[in-house]
Amino acid sequence: MKVLITGASGRFGPFMAAALRGDYDLVLSSRTAPPAALGDIPWLQGDLNVFDDCRRAVEGVQAIMHLGAVPSPSDHPALRARREAEGQPQPPLDATMHTNIMGTYYLLMAAVEAGVHTVVMTGSNCAFGHGYRISGRPFPVRYLPLDEEHPSDVEDSYSYSKLAGEQLLASFTRAYGLRTYMTRPSGICPPERLKGMAASAKPASGWSEWLFGYVPSEDLADLQRLILERADDLPAHDVFVANGADSTLLEPTRDVIARFRPDLLPLAEGITGHQALFSIEKARRTLGWEPRRGWREYLP
Repeated sequence: MKVLITGASGRFGPFMAAALRGDYDLVLSSRTAPPAALGDIPWLQGDLNVFDDCRRAVEGVQAIMHLGAVPSPSDHPALRARREAEGQPQPPLDATMHTNIMGTYYLLMAAVEAGVHTVVMTGSNCAFGHGYRISGRPFPVRYLPLDEEHPSDVEDSYSYSKLAGEQLLASFTRAYGLRTYMTRPSGICPPERLKGMAASAKPASGWSEWLFGYVPSEDLADLQRLILERADDLPAHDVFVANGADSTLLEPTRDVIARFRPDLLPLAEGITGHQALFSIEKARRTLGWEPRRGWREYLP
């Protein structure tokens, strides 16, 4: 099977390629050259925002691992203010919306034209809306841990683009029969970041709207490979939360809730030990996926 990996020059690209290489005929696509370690895999320079580039990338492809995206809200007031204060260049205001929504649309249209069978897209748990808050209003937690059915409350363009991406994929499944799948990873962590988390670990000093989630890069790649391989046995469209087996907290999760968000304690009665606040039970139950790595293995 020939598999296209978009966004191959990004931080997650090498891990996705490593999970597939040797068993699949891979082709990479990105605006800039992928890392040297992927130099033996064919690479097509292209931009998701250019429909002809997408058409060229999907030629002869049966499946797509869609990793390419702008990874933060380009229009977020706080982020733009920080860049201005630090003298950093500002991205176009609409960069996130254009690439993450229109770029995905172009890729899906090209996939339909080329007869692609399956698309697996790396989304984000930001589709819940808990991160990148703008209004100052806390994210409305209905229950814990959050799963795929928890209501969304997005406020920013990045989170919206990931939620819209899920809906866009579902619409292509309904209209064209394309099999489409989205993951909702927490912060994607390569091994060096896991080691850094362990080296700097200390008790929590406050609550985080990011809800202390993370997922090791290799575990996410394993999950997306499983989805690709089981696609014909899954619903034609589906979404899977992806998190590590635990939280980023040094202390037990419930202790931090009791200390900083006691109002959430009634929702956390089933939370034990270092359990994550994002549920991966669906991926476990449906695919047999289990995270095999974590930052705690690097603790002294």
